[in-house]
Amino acid sequence: MIVPGVDEGRTKLQSLVEATQYAVAFTGAGISTECGVPDFRSPGSPWLKNPPIEFSDFLRDPLMREEAWRRKFVMDDLYAHAKPGRGHRALAQLIASGRMNAIITQNIDGLHQASGVPEPRVIELHGNGTYARCLSCERRYELADIRRDFEMTGAAPECACGGYVKSATISFGQSMPEMAMRRAEEETLACDLFVAIGSSLVVYPAAGFPLAAKRHGAALVIVNREATPLDDFADLVLRGDIGDFLEPFAA
Repeated sequence: MIVPGVDEGRTKLQSLVEATQYAVAFTGAGISTECGVPDFRSPGSPWLKNPPIEFSDFLRDPLMREEAWRRKFVMDDLYAHAKPGRGHRALAQLIASGRMNAIITQNIDGLHQASGVPEPRVIELHGNGTYARCLSCERRYELADIRRDFEMTGAAPECACGGYVKSATISFGQSMPEMAMRRAEEETLACDLFVAIGSSLVVYPAAGFPLAAKRHGAALVIVNREATPLDDFADLVLRGDIGDFLEPFAA
């Protein structure tokens, strides 16, 4: 059911949330665009000028590792001051109130955590771009330290163990995080309400979770500015500004 009006959409979403025993959110880039974080597919997106380096190229070539870090810092500068938006704050309130159990996210911006959602409640399918890790020993590195050294030397960082240090995101060609995928599946199959927000629902395997929830008996809500391939399967489709639909939950 596609609901065109914001007021009616808010009312129907509120009814579903009030009736749920176990809700889960699934978020994509659309929830962060009002915060100034660019998405991947919009015309003119800066990601088109600074596309992520393929994982195999990162491993193979030191020049590619240097270029990956150069592009990383260019993109970081574009949304360095981004703050959680209305959608993030709404989900944080739903988590805090106990009406929502977890947020499965495709995003790497860390804005769910910045909105106050406890780390264990956020399941990051594509990693996190706010810090880095060694690919060998998994030691965590802070970006400010890496950037300082990178701007002095131009060399890609390496760990004390000799491993390559990479942004803690999942690059194209890199294996999906096993634990996060397992947790996402568990939450998907446990919920009775699955709310997909700001995702085009075309990137798999992540986009398979909404349909899995629906097939397992959950009500499926899709909140997105554009149509998605799963709209016909949803119990409720809210098409428009994400913040407008979710804002009442942030109060």
